Amino acid sequence: MTQRTWLITGISSGFGRHMAEQLLERGDRVAGTVRNMEAVYDLKAKYDELLWISKLDLTDTPAIRQVVKNAFHSLGHIDVVVNNAGYGLFGAAEELTDEQIRHQLETNLIGSIQVIREALPHLRAQGNGRIIQLSTVGGQTAFPGGSMYHASKWGIEGFVESVMYEVAPFNIGVTIVEPGSASTNFRYQSSKLAPKIDDYEASPAFHTRRILEEAKAPSLGDPAKMVAIMIESVDQNPAPKRIVLGSDAFYTIHKALTERLAALEAQKDLAFSTDSSIK
Repeated sequence: MTQRTWLITGISSGFGRHMAEQLLERGDRVAGTVRNMEAVYDLKAKYDELLWISKLDLTDTPAIRQVVKNAFHSLGHIDVVVNNAGYGLFGAAEELTDEQIRHQLETNLIGSIQVIREALPHLRAQGNGRIIQLSTVGGQTAFPGGSMYHASKWGIEGFVESVMYEVAPFNIGVTIVEPGSASTNFRYQSSKLAPKIDDYEASPAFHTRRILEEAKAPSLGDPAKMVAIMIESVDQNPAPKRIVLGSDAFYTIHKALTERLAALEAQKDLAFSTDSSIK
């Protein structure tokens, strides 16, 4: 097996942690970013020279540029860049504070964009590379109570899909990963709730709040299995455009796309009626 070098944002927990552990165990090199260095001291003690770590907050664009630059400089060649770090913000749109909105978009959307933008010159110079962007089932469909989280994920999917066409001539493959629920700390530990407006107890958005507050709903996906598939995808050529993980993600996305296509087909005559008569 060829040793690869990976740059992964957010390796302290969740998918990032699982990915780092699997890669390090098989002998790959990992450049990982965290907000709290202590969270990965155990990995550093166990894998030492295979693991390069740096502190990074994705809301800090200058820091993103410096950390990505340092990673490529220190490791020489990075084969795969994984945009994993992020979190969920939930609550009705009216309940969200301005600060929460900014932080969600700066982390999930702008931060991910800037990681990719900073990595691209290095990948082009190498003449090859892969980018894996972690999204979610919520990047293809939307649930009440998740408006800003969906805004960040629909936004990053649009950005990444455009980029994948732009960089294809440079032998850079790009993949969007859309997991469903998984047994990580995402839902009940890292997710954040907006302040409550009592009137929204009558809204479907309240159901999302109740799920997070009760912290009892089970998650279907096995994060270790999901991460193994993400890792294996790097061996596929061409890179898969999207990978859906989890039966809940499959059925939810399938329903959303089917309904969207049916609605589009129903508007065909209307759409064509607005064309100019000039040929």
